Amino acid sequence: MNEPVSWRGIASDGDARVGTIHTPHGSVATPNFMAVGTRATVKTVDTEDLSAIGADILLANTYHLMLRPGEDVVSSLGGLHTFMAWDGPILTDSGGYQVLSLDPKISERELLFRSTYDGSPVHLTPERSVEVQEALGADIAMVLDVPVNLPAPRDVAEVAMARTLRWAERSRSAKTRSDTALFGIVQGGAETDLRKLSASATADIGFPGFGIGGLAVGETAGERADAIRAVVPELPPEAVRYVMGLGDTEGILDAVALGVDLFDCVLPTRVARHGRALLLSGDLSMKTAQWREDGRPLDEECPCLACRNYSRAYIRHLVVTRELLAHRLLTIHNLTYTYRLMADIRQHITEGTFGDFHTEIVALRRQGIGTVDG
Repeated sequence: MNEPVSWRGIASDGDARVGTIHTPHGSVATPNFMAVGTRATVKTVDTEDLSAIGADILLANTYHLMLRPGEDVVSSLGGLHTFMAWDGPILTDSGGYQVLSLDPKISERELLFRSTYDGSPVHLTPERSVEVQEALGADIAMVLDVPVNLPAPRDVAEVAMARTLRWAERSRSAKTRSDTALFGIVQGGAETDLRKLSASATADIGFPGFGIGGLAVGETAGERADAIRAVVPELPPEAVRYVMGLGDTEGILDAVALGVDLFDCVLPTRVARHGRALLLSGDLSMKTAQWREDGRPLDEECPCLACRNYSRAYIRHLVVTRELLAHRLLTIHNLTYTYRLMADIRQHITEGTFGDFHTEIVALRRQGIGTVDG
C-alpha cells in the first residue's frame, strides 16, 4: 500500500539518525519536535509566530476538538489546516491519553467517559477516533490506545497492551482517507518483554510510523530508556519512531541516542505560562527578584523575539504584574530554544559528533546553574 507519509534516512551516528518525513503538507527534518496545539492553537502564539521560530509540524488534540467545536464544524470549514491557518503537517492524537485522566469505563468495544465541557456521556471507539481524525484532515492520525500510568502492575500493563493491539487492528480497518497516514502505538508499561512483544505485533499490522506510548507518565529515565531499547529493534527501520509526550532536554537527547525521530510535549509552553525560561545552562524562574534590574536578554545567543528586544528585567516585570505578554514572549523563547536544540541535534548527528554533544549538554544541565529560582 502506498502511504501518504514516509520517512527517508539521511545520516546516522550510532543509533541516532537524521532523516526526512514526507507528508501531503510538506517535509519535516528529523529528529524534530511538535508543539502541542491542544484546541487547534498553541497557547499564546499564532501560526505566523510558529513559522518564524522554526516549527515544521504541529500536534492537535482529537479529544478536545471532537467536543469543541466538533469535527463536523472543522471539516465544513475546510479541515484543520484551513481552520487554524497552518499549511504545514499536522499530527492528531487519538484521544486515549487525555481520556485516561477522566477515569473512563473501558470495555473491549470502547472508552466511555463524560465530557470535560458539559458532563455528557461520550463513547469513543477505535473506529470513531479514526473517523474524527480523518474529518479533521490530519496528515498523521494515531490509533486509539489504552495507556496506563506508571508504575503499573504487570497484569494491568499486559491487559492494556493486548487491547491496544486489538484496537490497532480495528483502527487500521477503519481507515478510509488516502491522504491521512495512520500510526500504530506501542504499549507495555515498564515491562521490556511486553514492550518488545507489542512493538513486534504492531509492526506486523503494518504502519508507516509508530508512537512509543505510555512514557513520560511517571517512569524513571532508566525505565524509559529500557522501554525504548526494547522497542526500536522490532520496528521497521524505514518507519517513523515517535516518543509521545516527551519534551525535556535530557529526555529528548537520551531518546535520540536510541534512535527516536519525533517528540511532542506541553512542557515548553506550559512552563512559559508559569514564568520559566529554558536555557541550556539552566532554566530561569523569571519571578525571582534577582532579575529586577538585569538588562541582559534571557539568553545572549538566542535569536528569538524576546531575546532580541527585551531584558530579563522587563520580562520579570511582565511576569510579576501578570501581563499576558509575558506568556507570549516566554512561549516564543522556550519554543525557539526547543527547535534550536533539535537543529543542533541534527547537525551533530550529520557530523558524527552527537555522542560528544549529548554528553556535553547533559553535563551542562546537571552541573550548571540548574533551575534558578532565586
